[in-house]
Amino acid sequence: MAQKDGAAAATGHETASPRALAILTVRNEGAFLIDWLAHHRATGFTDFLVLSNDCDDGTDTMLDRMEDLGWLTHLRNPGPHEKGPQWEALKRADAHPLTAAADWVLFIDIDEYVNIHAGDRTVAALLSALPEATAIPLTWRVFGNAGLRDYVDRPITEQFTFAAPAVMGWPWRAAMFKTLFRNNGAYGKLGVHRPRQPDARMIKKQRWFDGSGRELPAEYHTGRIFSPYGRDNYRLVQLNHYALGAMESYVLKCDRGRANRDASATGLSYWVERNLCTDEDRSITEMAPRSAPYRDALLSDARLQSLHAAAVLWRKERFGALMQVEENRSLYGRLLMTPPSRPLTPEEHRFLTGFAVQAR
Repeated sequence: MAQKDGAAAATGHETASPRALAILTVRNEGAFLIDWLAHHRATGFTDFLVLSNDCDDGTDTMLDRMEDLGWLTHLRNPGPHEKGPQWEALKRADAHPLTAAADWVLFIDIDEYVNIHAGDRTVAALLSALPEATAIPLTWRVFGNAGLRDYVDRPITEQFTFAAPAVMGWPWRAAMFKTLFRNNGAYGKLGVHRPRQPDARMIKKQRWFDGSGRELPAEYHTGRIFSPYGRDNYRLVQLNHYALGAMESYVLKCDRGRANRDASATGLSYWVERNLCTDEDRSITEMAPRSAPYRDALLSDARLQSLHAAAVLWRKERFGALMQVEENRSLYGRLLMTPPSRPLTPEEHRFLTGFAVQAR
């Protein structure tokens, strides 16, 4: 049975097939859970497998409540994690019945929002637009900070509306993707950006299409994790990536560390590569009227509403505590001093990539 009881009861309708599973890992992200889940329910994901680790803000308790209400399945993934919590979570998700039962699977983060432009903007519409696809890389559209200092309890899709250019060549990380793939046995393991362990007997039958509907070459079937440089990959779908958030939230992110590494790899360099704000993109806000009933239904539960409020308060209090440390004050000061990043020109991109070619 598709994992839709809570959403169906709350909104008065059933979620349509196919069974599309979103797998998520979180730590101290309770303040964002309701908005993220409401959006992806509205987008047409039918099942959610969420793994939490070492939470201090009540995220794990929120997820337990959401599971009790029929919205998702929650697994605890406590540390220590030799290679980072995401990799351990992937092992657990690989073995879970929800993964085995899914028609399509996407491994995604709490700061990533699927933004479908095809048809009625649902997963079903995207799959109808690409009926031969066995995998669809959802290329990041990186959304910058645009000078927002304070964390506020509003959907990030409404707050952060300035992004990187639709076509750019540097940094290459801006063209990374997460893969929505057909769960047909062609791959033996989940991965952070793409499915892994391809089956040699089935791999030649795979058909990968980018977010603009163009078929990708065979190298994508086995290894690539970023889309081709210098072209628009967003005509049918994009993955809005709100990697920075407000400056307050970024200080908390640096304190928490990266999900796929033991130590934090964030800092000012991470900020500069992602604080791209040249193009206004409000396309995802068209989903707001459809996600609102799901959000309202979640918040109608008094217990969940209380847990959400506690997670919001925790973020504010944690920021205040972190700012008592000079290292964190210095980081925040540098964020204030650093303007939005300038995308490189084509000539500058060619100059840099020329050295990359020489280094191979």
